[in-house]
Amino acid sequence: MAPAPASLAEILILAAGRADAGLACVIAECTFSSMTRRSAQPPDLAPRQAALLRLVGDRGFGTVENLAGHFGVSSQTIRRDIIALTERGLLQRFHGGAGPAGAVRLGHAEKLGRQPDAKARIGAMVVHEIPQGASIFLDVGTTIEAIAAALAGRRDLRVFTNNMIAALRLAGADGPQVRILGGVLRGSDGSLVGGETVRELGGIAPDFALIACSGFDARGAPTDFDGEKIAVKRAAIAAARRSLLVADSSKFSRNALERIAPIDAFAALLTDTPPDGTLLARWRQFDVRVVAGTATAA
Repeated sequence: MAPAPASLAEILILAAGRADAGLACVIAECTFSSMTRRSAQPPDLAPRQAALLRLVGDRGFGTVENLAGHFGVSSQTIRRDIIALTERGLLQRFHGGAGPAGAVRLGHAEKLGRQPDAKARIGAMVVHEIPQGASIFLDVGTTIEAIAAALAGRRDLRVFTNNMIAALRLAGADGPQVRILGGVLRGSDGSLVGGETVRELGGIAPDFALIACSGFDARGAPTDFDGEKIAVKRAAIAAARRSLLVADSSKFSRNALERIAPIDAFAALLTDTPPDGTLLARWRQFDVRVVAGTATAA
């Protein structure tokens, strides 16, 4: 059996029935590498840069938009500060913002190889969670791709998504009806983002939104890196009648990133292994179901 394609480029090439290296180059996304972590601030930093460094260190991530608003300066000014601090090894620049030096944002291919069994179990749980005839929104990410693969035989469903890989996993005569939302392609995970995506979500009302995340903050709320992807997640949560958070257990130890939504925005957290007592207690505070494997966590 041939190995499964690891990237959007490979999937689209297979779907087209031809090897198009140019297409692969256009949609390939480089992963982010780690940088040397420094514990102390140099004494020669400008006051705003020093404050920016402390703020990002406390939050774990800051978007250009939010940092510009916080400091009352333009986005261009914040970008220049981020570039200057990154060049000195004090910050890690990401698309749309920055995180602490040493932070690593995994690429799609690397994420695809992590926790595949856990993601498959979550996919199987979603099959039982979604009732017959439901309409659903599928977010982006490798957990969502596993869910799409599990739902591929559900002809009764109507699926809306900004995830091109998930859409291809659902393709087929025996699969659900799929509508791909418009937007701007963001990297090798096949996500579509931007104002068009958000506007289209405002015009639909799916029964369920399945939302993925990269981690959890100190309050137990789900978090992610990319501001534009977060904007789509928030729009989907606002549009859907119920939102389900899907996250494998490796996400529980990652935190201090940008919040997607508060805990009570979700009807349930679906995961492969129950979270630890602190995180579980946070979710129970809001009477949100935590479903791990095939059982609801007590």
